[in-house]
Amino acid sequence: MASAQSPVQPPRSVFVNTLMPEPAHLAVGSGSLPFTTSFTAATDSFHDDRLDDAVARMLKQLENHTGLQIALAPMASKTATLLITVDGPGEAVQSVDENESYSLEVTRQGAHLKAATDVGAMHGLQTFLQLVQTDGAQFFVPAISIQDTPRFRWRGLMVDCGRHYMPVPVLLRILDGMAAVKMNVFHWHLTEDQGFRIESKVFPKLTEMGSDGQFYTQEQARELVAYARERGIRVVPEFDMPGHTQAWFVGYPELASAEGRFQIERGFGVFDPVMDPTRESTYKFLDAFIGEMASIFPDEYMHIGGDEVNGVEWKNNPRIQKFMRAHNLSDTAALQAYFSQRLMEILKKHGKRPVGWDEILSPRLPRDAVVQSWRGFASLAASVKQGYAGILSKGYYLAYLDPAEKFYLVDPIPTKSDLTPEQQALILGGEACMWSVYVNDTIIDSRIWPRTAAIAERLWSPRSVNNVDDMYRRLWVESVRLEALGLTHITQEDMSLRELAGPAVAASAPGIDALHALTSVLQPGGPEDPHRNTLSPFSRLIFALPPDPPSRHNFELLVSDYLQAPAAHDAQRAQLAALFESWIAAQPELLRLISSSPLLEEARPRAEQLAELGTTGLEAVSWLSSGQAAPRGWKEQKLTVLDEAEKLSAAVRFTVLEPLRDLVNSVKDK
Repeated sequence: MASAQSPVQPPRSVFVNTLMPEPAHLAVGSGSLPFTTSFTAATDSFHDDRLDDAVARMLKQLENHTGLQIALAPMASKTATLLITVDGPGEAVQSVDENESYSLEVTRQGAHLKAATDVGAMHGLQTFLQLVQTDGAQFFVPAISIQDTPRFRWRGLMVDCGRHYMPVPVLLRILDGMAAVKMNVFHWHLTEDQGFRIESKVFPKLTEMGSDGQFYTQEQARELVAYARERGIRVVPEFDMPGHTQAWFVGYPELASAEGRFQIERGFGVFDPVMDPTRESTYKFLDAFIGEMASIFPDEYMHIGGDEVNGVEWKNNPRIQKFMRAHNLSDTAALQAYFSQRLMEILKKHGKRPVGWDEILSPRLPRDAVVQSWRGFASLAASVKQGYAGILSKGYYLAYLDPAEKFYLVDPIPTKSDLTPEQQALILGGEACMWSVYVNDTIIDSRIWPRTAAIAERLWSPRSVNNVDDMYRRLWVESVRLEALGLTHITQEDMSLRELAGPAVAASAPGIDALHALTSVLQPGGPEDPHRNTLSPFSRLIFALPPDPPSRHNFELLVSDYLQAPAAHDAQRAQLAALFESWIAAQPELLRLISSSPLLEEARPRAEQLAELGTTGLEAVSWLSSGQAAPRGWKEQKLTVLDEAEKLSAAVRFTVLEPLRDLVNSVKDK
């Protein structure tokens, strides 16, 4: 769909900012650096394998982007087009205090990237990649001066591999996407009621009986950690406990607070089974397990979960109640605090600092713990006021399918916060969360990207970078760059739609075109089927659609621009009319396609409504552009059409209803 204004090709001297995230400080110079086959990149002082590999990856991406063959300069050259000066490698095990800053100067003669560490240099290389532009004749890099450093030190993405297993190649391409937008923490959620996903050689039944055969070997985990480190990303594993632990109990029922024959949970929700915090054997088990995991994951932090313990089994177990009375534990929250304290002693023994969800906060919590808030800023503020470091996830839940702008406007430190500067400093940053209840490996890219790039900018860039329209302008450019890395968030939709349509589209190009006309103005709506479980297929229209398609914001801009002067904006009128006519024209082929595809049958009401919406829009534009009033009752009739279209159907929603409502309401009545 066309945007509100057609882009005008700028002359080469003009800098078109498509950077994401925005740098902390940027100044545009005069002229540009031509990009030709003579381009070279080299370090002039320190370099190591990690930096050399980052430069080589950057050059390969430049080749793919420009189609030009680029030679790799000697690593000690001072005459390279892009000179890279790095002071040292940075920390042996990257930490939350790693220096990630860099500066980049581009002139007509060359470019100079400076950084204190490999990690800062890698961020600068990503910025350089984003700076490459074309004037239609050749590629160039605008003259520019950048001094950049992140606003927050913890810029994470949590991927839940417990509810649905994600193959290693999927996770590796997610890491590539994270590196492209300067995220630096991969929070790997590895255990859940629905599956235990990491191999333990000390306790092999954890995966033999608790994973359906879908788990990561220790060698795969080490390779992923190394892959992430090569891209400046820390890996923080999560082993959720004492709740969300049914998969543990399938092989080791002695860990549970109640007797029973356990099996992998197929449904979703909060369940009663929970670890027994009163037995010393529980802590002996966890000591051995955490020691084993500490040898795989070198990061100083380990996530222990701690969320959503309902306490039912603790309340109903006389032995546990007796233990609570003997230890002056007044309620199940106090018992969980006791468990957390014992667990954190084990973490400390193995050189790890704990991260946990809001529920771990208690008077006994060690001061070096980090509280991750899924409940909101008030909960986060409560933890930092008590002296604990914290990270925000409330407002960054990707599974909620919110548009990028909603995430973008959530700040880990709101402007009206009453926190002191010292307390604000304890907020390390935030994490986007990709829970996998309604996600599998086929659609996960479309649920993470490109919206996570907007969250990445919020966590990196200055607070003052907050223009939603400009964010979207740059986000669609970044989306294409991310797809070029191997992510599938754009192409997945077409693949899924063809699968839903079946053989009917193979012999009919108009069929898939008509289907695209419909799906371009739809987005997932939910709520999903409450009876859904881990074995349910993903063969529904809702799973084919991206959460925040470009049509939504672009259509809003187009309608808003048109309504400023309907009689004068001929170009916008023509765009709107052509769009509405395409909706109407698509209906016959859409209905034919749906009739031949059982998987698309649920979309029939939406297909019928699309033509009604097209007619509504076309008539509204006609009345507005002519300046004439519509017949009596027209507006009421059309608003009824929009109200009906707003009702949830096939678990999907139209993206265009509010702007259409604005058009209808702007028409004069007789």
